[in-house]
Amino acid sequence: MAARQKGLTLADRAEIASLSALSVTLRSQGEVDMWRMIGPALLFSGAAIGTSHLVQSTRAGALYGLALVGVILLTFVLKYPAFRFGVDFGHAARRSLMSGYRELGLWAPLLFAIAVIPLVPVIYAALATGTAGIATFLFGMTFPVGMSAIGIFAFVAMVLMIGGYDWLDMINRVLMLFLVVSTLITTAMVLPNVEWSTAFNVDWAFEPKTILFVVALAGFMPNPLDVSVTQSMWTAEAEDRLDEGQVSPLSEARGAFVIGYGVTALLAVCFCIMGAGVMHPEGIPPETSATGFAQQIVELYSTVLGDWAAVLVGIAALSVMLTTLFAALDVGGRHVASFWQETFGKAGHDAFEVTYRIAIPGLVLCTGLVLFAFTAQFTVMLDLAISASFIGAPTIATLNHLVVTRCEMDEEARPSGAVRALNISAIGIMTALAIAFFLL
Repeated sequence: MAARQKGLTLADRAEIASLSALSVTLRSQGEVDMWRMIGPALLFSGAAIGTSHLVQSTRAGALYGLALVGVILLTFVLKYPAFRFGVDFGHAARRSLMSGYRELGLWAPLLFAIAVIPLVPVIYAALATGTAGIATFLFGMTFPVGMSAIGIFAFVAMVLMIGGYDWLDMINRVLMLFLVVSTLITTAMVLPNVEWSTAFNVDWAFEPKTILFVVALAGFMPNPLDVSVTQSMWTAEAEDRLDEGQVSPLSEARGAFVIGYGVTALLAVCFCIMGAGVMHPEGIPPETSATGFAQQIVELYSTVLGDWAAVLVGIAALSVMLTTLFAALDVGGRHVASFWQETFGKAGHDAFEVTYRIAIPGLVLCTGLVLFAFTAQFTVMLDLAISASFIGAPTIATLNHLVVTRCEMDEEARPSGAVRALNISAIGIMTALAIAFFLL
């Protein structure tokens, strides 16, 4: 190389040096952009890996062994298009799906609000109660669970109002690291205890009680579909942080989301394996209270695998619920602010921020009212919230489909025929399950 450069002029050498520097800069910029786009994907995972994983997946494993792993994975497949549409629209239009709903007509955001917003305080109450139950057991707190739950929830709200998206992104990345590592290690430890033959058991398909549980399991697995609206906002916000004139490829945003979605699916199966390996062989039914359920999980792991495993489970459980609580409160605040802005309010980032900061305390207040009414019946409250969420899922999937096929956006960002067909199939299956839920 040195011999070749001897025959080059100074101009040639300067050009080579300039191109080399540009190559390094572009490569570095690409790495930064990919890391930036991972943020919304990890926020999705943080919102997802909570009650759907720690509580519902663990309950599925405890009650049915590995029999419902197929249901968990099928739910991920069926819900994927509706969530992916949030990434596509947020990246291509740099707007929220809610603005797409408004483009369809006033009826669309109103329908979304009716299907989703009334359930938000009940969902938050279940999340806060689960988080407080784990914290109460791990740290030996003596406060009533309801009081601890509202205290934790108020702290999360304060952090979000002070730090906004930046703090949410940073906190979520740290908690997700603890969550993934501790969950994978704990899962590996329980594998020898799993009854693998339960994976082929299909008797549950003929039991009405199990079908109701499947609807509850699928409701929050991996997330309620309304999170697709916030996913579009997270994606648009990540895009807005690019330098002026810079555009990231859609494939980058989709690829980052697939990574987060895949991690979420893997951990859902891990928690099911935990329940199947520790609780199912002993025939131990899950507790119905938040503190009782947390204590049951940690003590069972301590008995079967030792104190070290119990510590890992405790860290994983608390990380699970905290990531979900932070992300879920941001989801609710964005839902309310976006709905108000698109339907009645003013356009612009400042107007959105004002409404968001009003919505967060309002949601905390409503959640507090629900908490003191249902704290003693944690799993009942949880099943009610997520079953209702699943019943509304076909509506949201349909709205998302209409947005990405009819609203203004780049043609290259519109879904392929295969993805559209998958979403239409998912709408049909979820509608059938919702009807079965009412009949049963």
